[in-house]
Amino acid sequence: MVRFKHRYLLCEIVSEDPRCRQCIDERAVGAAAKDAIARTHGDYGLACCSIAFSVKYLNAYTGIVLLRCRKDFYRLLWSALPFITYLENRNQRYSCFFNTLHVGGTIRTCQKFLVQYNRQQLLLQLKNCTSEGKQLLHSYLPKKDLFRHGFAGVGVVIVTICPILGVTFRKTFHFILTKGLIVLYLCCC
Repeated sequence: MVRFKHRYLLCEIVSEDPRCRQCIDERAVGAAAKDAIARTHGDYGLACCSIAFSVKYLNAYTGIVLLRCRKDFYRLLWSALPFITYLENRNQRYSCFFNTLHVGGTIRTCQKFLVQYNRQQLLLQLKNCTSEGKQLLHSYLPKKDLFRHGFAGVGVVIVTICPILGVTFRKTFHFILTKGLIVLYLCCC
């Protein structure tokens, strides 16, 4: 017996309205994706992608979405994602767009990429930060690689630094562990 192969698209929902991320759910993302497929590829594309299409993971805080579809038809889904211009939830429309970060064969490869991507984003945010909280943060963190010891140690460092940096940052670090995906999120002033 042969297993069905899938492709997983790791996407980021980008929106100017912060309420958009808080109001999205898996049903709204799935409906918007299917609607975009129907508009771009017609009934044939919708039927091909609907066979095994599902939203496997959604993080409303960071806007990360993991979409699954069959291997043969993932290009139809991938090509339809730029045509999603809004998400509709509770009779309200929020303008947004999907940024595809990674296409992988397993959830595990998408998790690995997401951890690496979040590391890069965290370091970029730290470089752009110009407050005295940055100096305080660098005094607490090791001088070498910030993520050399893995996420367990970094999580402890972040939890101990959060009360100190609460004044300097609008939102300090968020350490989120949901369905096996570890997400670090930082917003500087």
